[in-house]
Amino acid sequence: MNGVVLISGGGSNLQSIIDSAGRINLSIQCVVSNRPNVYGLKRAAKANIPSCVLDHNLFESRGDFDQALMSMIDDHHPDIVILAGFMRILTDEFINKYQGRLLNIHPSLLPKYPGLNTHQQAIDANDTSHGASVHFVTKTLDGGPVIAQKEVKINPEESAETLAAKVLKQEHVLYPEVIHWYTQGRLKLLNDTTATLDEQVI
Repeated sequence: MNGVVLISGGGSNLQSIIDSAGRINLSIQCVVSNRPNVYGLKRAAKANIPSCVLDHNLFESRGDFDQALMSMIDDHHPDIVILAGFMRILTDEFINKYQGRLLNIHPSLLPKYPGLNTHQQAIDANDTSHGASVHFVTKTLDGGPVIAQKEVKINPEESAETLAAKVLKQEHVLYPEVIHWYTQGRLKLLNDTTATLDEQVI
């Protein structure tokens, strides 16, 4: 399947997808960043993948940015749109357009800790475990149906930085696996509320 990957930063999850692309039946048509000069763009260049920059600071509104982003994405006719550290809240219009083929990875065991600073939140709550979740994107921020998760233990001496590194390592395993389920036609979103794998509710 053809995919477009959206990034905002270093692109370590992008790298894990690039490294797995042949195995997971994904052809990355373009990498789009909303920030110029981020390292993820260099990762795309090293892999000979086309990339584009669409700086959100140049747009007067979120809606204007999303309109331009949709146009850029549609130039590549993707079967799947992959958010890999894309730090933008998307408009309902954008989400509706790509409903059922829009995936995101989030650094917490959703529904715990949507939004930012998830690692520190888990530590502050004295949780004993933390992790990452891949979910379909819906209009609720980080609230779409969870597809799969990877869990890590929180040690007593854990810092947000060490916990983030542990979680990121699991993200690099989890995200390509879930994308592969999608490219095989095994993974679907039903009614904006339910994810199914092999026609079984997850």
